[in-house]
Amino acid sequence: MATASAPILPGSTVTVEDPRSIYNGYTGFVQRISGDQAAVLFEGGNWDKLVTMRLKDLKVS
Repeated sequence: MATASAPILPGSTVTVEDPRSIYNGYTGFVQRISGDQAAVLFEGGNWDKLVTMRLKDLKVS
């Protein structure tokens, strides 16, 4: 029997798992969800970036 993964909700920490994305391997925070996409906030020292990603390309960290 397959185990269910944790749901992706606003406030969740997620990692991008899409080899075609420049954000592959980056970890960020889900800000909001709309349909099958999520707005993920990436922070890197002196920069912040909010990117819309497909939910299927994200994994809960």
